Amino acid sequence: MAPTLPFAGVCHNGLALESAPFRARPDGYLAFLGRMSPEKGPHDAILIARRAGLPLLIGAKCREPEERAYFAKYVEPELGPDVVWLGELDAAEKYSLLGGARALIFPIAWPEPFGMVMIEAMACGTPVLATARGSVPEVVADGVTGFVRDTPDELVEAVGRIGEIDRRACRRHVAERFSADAMTAGYERLVRRELAGRGRLHLAAAPEIVATRA
Repeated sequence: MAPTLPFAGVCHNGLALESAPFRARPDGYLAFLGRMSPEKGPHDAILIARRAGLPLLIGAKCREPEERAYFAKYVEPELGPDVVWLGELDAAEKYSLLGGARALIFPIAWPEPFGMVMIEAMACGTPVLATARGSVPEVVADGVTGFVRDTPDELVEAVGRIGEIDRRACRRHVAERFSADAMTAGYERLVRRELAGRGRLHLAAAPEIVATRA
């Protein structure tokens, strides 16, 4: 979203794994967690869950006027026994929702810069079913830790394949690529490379213009 910046490299966000309890056996629902906004796709998540024949639990920030308006128009009329609105969740409630879900539905409609909820879900062992926007193809290993598709419609078929995903592989994926240690190591590699003069920028000469994308 800032293509003119002189990017030195990509350092993905990291997660303290001990904060995300692993759960080997989920319950029977799908989950949506995010902001109550069209670019995050809660309405699409409802349609996906209904077409797949599974209940959906929704946790989302809904404080701003535009978020409340979106909720009232597109989400609230769809609530019922199979689509449950939980409101905004604290950390413990968030991980309880994610850990118990068969999958996280992430049908975004914008170029997501990262998406912490994806690694939070996978750290709990929960696969992610997401549209291929922004960072999604970098974060979710298609067919290994979830399924990445071009449209929400294509995610309906992917729901039927959740059983192919090993929840332990989801946890390993985060430990290897998106842990706090992995993030720190990524920044250390970048800084060492720049200090050695092998990168696009030289930190010693121009530290104020270095940009990294987290």
